[in-house]
Amino acid sequence: SPGAAWAPAAERPGSSLLTRQLQELWRKSRGSLAPQRLLFEVSSASVVSERSSKYVLYTIYLIRSGRFDKAPAAIARRYSDFERLNRRLRCRFGCDMAGVAFPRKRLRRNFTAETIAKRSRAFEQFLSHLHSIAEIRRSPEFLEFFFLQDLRAAQRLTCTGMYREALATWANAYRLQDRLGVCSSGRFLLTLAGLAVCHQELDELGEAHGCCEQALQLLEAQGSHPLLGPFLQAHVHLAWKVGKDKRRSEARLQDLREAGPPLQQQPTLKECLIKEPLE
Repeated sequence: SPGAAWAPAAERPGSSLLTRQLQELWRKSRGSLAPQRLLFEVSSASVVSERSSKYVLYTIYLIRSGRFDKAPAAIARRYSDFERLNRRLRCRFGCDMAGVAFPRKRLRRNFTAETIAKRSRAFEQFLSHLHSIAEIRRSPEFLEFFFLQDLRAAQRLTCTGMYREALATWANAYRLQDRLGVCSSGRFLLTLAGLAVCHQELDELGEAHGCCEQALQLLEAQGSHPLLGPFLQAHVHLAWKVGKDKRRSEARLQDLREAGPPLQQQPTLKECLIKEPLE
């Protein structure tokens, strides 16, 4: 339950010295320029049976401490996903990872309530510890564990015209990147493009316009970016539709026209989304 995340370390089942140390660190960093404190909470775990295999799927919420998030950012991952992340990080950050505990693989009793509860606490502590190490927190291995799956799924859904489902997935990817503090990356711009395209296809033009505005603010300092032209064109079109001022975007488009290749050759936002490989 959300309340459990706020309980003192000593009162939580499976709690360890690590949790207490982290809570102490968090308390000390409250007044500093540390990043937004993030709590990782396993809100549920369910046993999934497929044709030839059985596994536990853990649903994890990313919760900003001291803030109420109306819409939670959530991921669902299995033990093998955590194991892959652990392996990749140990390869790259051997020294930093030396003190990070990871729950061992068991040969049996993987599906008992006790094992699942212990693993849930261990995964919360594992992610919290990783997030407390600046280099790991900013690494692509750590970040993409959270949102790359959503971006790929959202891209597939958009390409197949399932805009309502795609929109929910892009929106979750947006929230995940927001919680993780990576709202200026190329992945985030792609997320805004996905949101804009889906909102537009669903005739939610005000929301689509807002996504383009946010992207153009992020692109303000960049003279050239593959998504700048497509975002400007979409913004001009949507501003005209919703009756907003489009002069600034028109002027920026004019500058782009004078600086580079003909804009007729520029892909639309939707074409950019479809072509972008998400490795």
